[in-house]
Amino acid sequence: MIDSEAISAERAVSLQQIELARLIAQYAATDGVHQTAIAPLNLVRVSQPSAPTHTLHMPALCIIAQGQKRAMLADELYVYNSTNYLVVSVDLPVTGQVTQASPELPYLCLRLDLDPKEIGDLIMGAEPRPKKDGAPTRGMFVSKATTSLLDAVLRLVQLLAAPQDIPVLAPLAMREILYRLLQEEQGGMLRQIAMSDSQAQHVAKAIELIKRDYRLPLRIDSLAREANMSSSSLHQHFKAVTAMTPLQYQKQLRLQEARRLLFAEIGDAATAGHLVGYESPSQFSREYNRMFGAPPARDAARLRASEPALASEA
Repeated sequence: MIDSEAISAERAVSLQQIELARLIAQYAATDGVHQTAIAPLNLVRVSQPSAPTHTLHMPALCIIAQGQKRAMLADELYVYNSTNYLVVSVDLPVTGQVTQASPELPYLCLRLDLDPKEIGDLIMGAEPRPKKDGAPTRGMFVSKATTSLLDAVLRLVQLLAAPQDIPVLAPLAMREILYRLLQEEQGGMLRQIAMSDSQAQHVAKAIELIKRDYRLPLRIDSLAREANMSSSSLHQHFKAVTAMTPLQYQKQLRLQEARRLLFAEIGDAATAGHLVGYESPSQFSREYNRMFGAPPARDAARLRASEPALASEA
């Protein structure tokens, strides 16, 4: 039996994505990441499939209007296109790659940065009795696009044509987008991150501490104490959220920063490794090669020859 309601919903989503693609193409006329007059909103255009890009992905909603992308978190693969969207709820080291794009049909994407505090304020305002905190789940997920979410997103982007309305109407549209995300099938992680004293929020605190001190030796007992967790709880919940251990997370941060330094020609490989906390140049070179597929000097030369900038994509 044909499900006419499902077909109608899919058709509505398709039409909304076509309109969203038109708007992104209008405001992102050239390749790259384009900031907009709405501070948390960025528009992305890419005209050919890209090489893998390693970045620390901040909390954000990413909606592709045209094209396709894959993202790797540790060993996990996430593929998304115009039929679904990606949400990142905590800072995560992610490898992204645009897989479908051409000059005629460029990859067109919207990235809306998310503020956990705003999500928490929304939850407290809408729910006098917030749902009980459960075990934290993965801090990145792909979910099916819905007409209600896309309708709110379209109204936000349409405000770019009326700058005088942005100060008043953009916060309302963004608040509705957050509300829609919380109501979607995988909105629980956003809820957990925003809830005071939740296990997910303790993990977010641990992430902030690792980011702050990533050059220093990582001491799990000290990290757990500062994040108000036991060492065993930290290991369990940190891996549930990030798909990696705290030490693996720190290593990703160190190697990404070393790559940025080499790309900017700030010292040689030994200097870059030392600046990010490596005491052994051979260990640094070995781990760098394993992550990026080439020794530091060769990888940096390849980057400078092929990429105009190490910009993060959505």
